[in-house]
Amino acid sequence: MDAALTPRTDRPLRARLVAASPWPRKRIVGEAVLAVLLAGFAGLFDGKAGFGAWTVAVALAVAVLSLARRSLPATVVLVSSAMAGGIAGATPLLICASWSAGSRITRPGRALAAYAAGLTLNIAVGAHIASGEEVELSLLMTVVLSASAFLTLAVVPGLASRYRAQRHRLLDTLRRHNAQLVREQAMVAHQARLLERQRIAQDMHDSLGHQLALIAVHAGALEVDPELGDRHREGVGILREASRTAMQELREAVGILRDDVAAPAGQRPGAADAEPPTARVAASVDGLVESSRAAGAAVELHRSGTVRPLAPAADHAAYRIAQEGLTNAHKHAPGAPITVALRYEPDSLVVEVANGPVPDSAPSGPPAVSGGQGLAGLRERARLVGGMVHTGPTPDGGFRLAGVLPYGDGEPVPRPERATSVAPDDDFRGQIAEGAAGDGGAVIDRSDPQGEFAAIMSSKKKVALGCVVTSVVLVGGVVALGAWGLTALFDEVESGTISAGVYKSAKVGDAEKDVKAKLPEGSSLLTDGQEKQGPPLPEGATCRHYLDIDEDIVYRFCFRDGKLVAKESYKDEL
Repeated sequence: MDAALTPRTDRPLRARLVAASPWPRKRIVGEAVLAVLLAGFAGLFDGKAGFGAWTVAVALAVAVLSLARRSLPATVVLVSSAMAGGIAGATPLLICASWSAGSRITRPGRALAAYAAGLTLNIAVGAHIASGEEVELSLLMTVVLSASAFLTLAVVPGLASRYRAQRHRLLDTLRRHNAQLVREQAMVAHQARLLERQRIAQDMHDSLGHQLALIAVHAGALEVDPELGDRHREGVGILREASRTAMQELREAVGILRDDVAAPAGQRPGAADAEPPTARVAASVDGLVESSRAAGAAVELHRSGTVRPLAPAADHAAYRIAQEGLTNAHKHAPGAPITVALRYEPDSLVVEVANGPVPDSAPSGPPAVSGGQGLAGLRERARLVGGMVHTGPTPDGGFRLAGVLPYGDGEPVPRPERATSVAPDDDFRGQIAEGAAGDGGAVIDRSDPQGEFAAIMSSKKKVALGCVVTSVVLVGGVVALGAWGLTALFDEVESGTISAGVYKSAKVGDAEKDVKAKLPEGSSLLTDGQEKQGPPLPEGATCRHYLDIDEDIVYRFCFRDGKLVAKESYKDEL
């Protein structure tokens, strides 16, 4: 089974560590620096005096947990929560681990369980550490303080990281959907172009094909007319052959326009073109020259260099350049001498057609009609095969057309397979997946992208709702903690302070219960450590200490055998 498909819980620890995404060098350096900083901070504030084995162990453990927090997010959160409960220096590690776990623990139930277990460990370790301290806190106060610190240092960074990850996922999904829509639009435009090409091809076949067929028929009938002389019959034969050639070229053009367009149902591809088209390659330039000579033009053909194969498109472009050059010379310079040259250079084939100036004896007539599209079409043909076309006048007043075409291996270049047609109600997903794979882009092959988008939005709403609930809980907790703190502060002040009048009203020898009735009940943190100050304590007596905040004086009451045996006042030095 593929390791990527193996459930996460079934994979060994080493495989899960290796499965972490590869990091660039900058990321590796950053993670190493962060691990050193976290380890150093934990070593400085590990709660132990001096530098010993305990400090080294804590720093090493923090460094290892920092590096493993991405591949084992839940485990690192649990361990760092327990460490932060007893070691103040592990608090930065808890923040970093919670940030990493927030975006990597995708299932809400697992995230809730991980943070709940972390909170429990943090409170348990904190309570255990607090039980050994000189200053004892109540269990409720320990739980409230630990829970508040954990919510602030662990839950809030985790929720922020989770919200950030969900936002990035949403933006990425929107970006991919936008790319999909762009590709679908391109396919619709491609379909429209194919349909338009098919319509143009059909119009050309129906109109020009019919007219050329009539010309060929009439020319054939005229050629066998017994009243024509040999010279006229030869001219009619040339006309008939020209119409036949034009018909074949029209079929080629129609075939090119219909390329990538599905043939009509029941029609075999190529059924309309039962006669194979004449090859339009550089080797057929001799036929063009002979046709021009038969029409009375003075045409010379020169070949030089070693013949080398051309790519099919370049070979066809060479023929078209020679054909266009001869056609332009016949139209614009009738009677002028024409030179056709095919030069096989070391790196390319040069096709050149040059005509001299129009002779004075040439018959005058209306200017030739030119659509201006022939040369533009030649330049585009040459550009598509990696060549170029140059045109311009010659020094003797004539005109020159030259094309430079690169050589090829002579093998036909396969055309990429594309969708022949797209139904209007199709969602294009199958074609998009195939086209994207061929172009090296991301393949979008989802059966229900809207469902995926809705799921992401639903998850985002859940995260937002969780953030709101957590914020409300945090705000409520802070308010409740503040109210509880104020109440506890008032209680501590009330239970640890008395006035000078209460001190003066108590007399040595009074009953203990009568004196304690005048004093506040319980102990106070304000008087903690006061037994070490002031005069020595009476032997065998139990003493209570109270403060006079206004006068900054400590009042001491000592009881033994149920009576007040001593009372003293002295300056507060704490």
